[in-house]
Amino acid sequence: MSVNDNLPWIESTLELISTAHARSVPVLGHCLGAQLVAKALGASVSKNPVKEIGWFPVRCRAPFPRLAEKIEVFHWHGETFTLPVGAQHLFESDACPNQGFRIANTLALQFHVEMLADMVPVWARLYAEEIAKPTATVQGFDAMTRHLDQRIAKLNRVADVIYDVWSEPFG
Repeated sequence: MSVNDNLPWIESTLELISTAHARSVPVLGHCLGAQLVAKALGASVSKNPVKEIGWFPVRCRAPFPRLAEKIEVFHWHGETFTLPVGAQHLFESDACPNQGFRIANTLALQFHVEMLADMVPVWARLYAEEIAKPTATVQGFDAMTRHLDQRIAKLNRVADVIYDVWSEPFG
């Protein structure tokens, strides 16, 4: 689905995000949620040149204590967003330059740091048609589930760092 789809809940969700942000209520969006945040804050959402599905690195564009400059995260998206005015650009990848941003206490991440080990194979089975023909930016089931416990453990540590930074007072 896309934030640009004509679905009955999208407009009210965009309004909720915009209002929460304006009132300094912390807002967090992952993937579609990040696209909703971007659009609610005046950015555009469009098709990415390629789908990005599986475990791929992102580069940190802003300093994150305790994070390497390049981290492996989980992706499942075919769209991207531009950065809203005033956004701090946080992450990028080769396939998708806008992977995350922050404005005040609003955080948007195109990738998934919230994944659990059982979610990856479930998504891969549910959306098998999207990964049926692996490419340089789309992994197949075996590649996606290889070393899953170790990948998830590392991803949990990355999530802890990102969420710790996001929860710090903005100023």
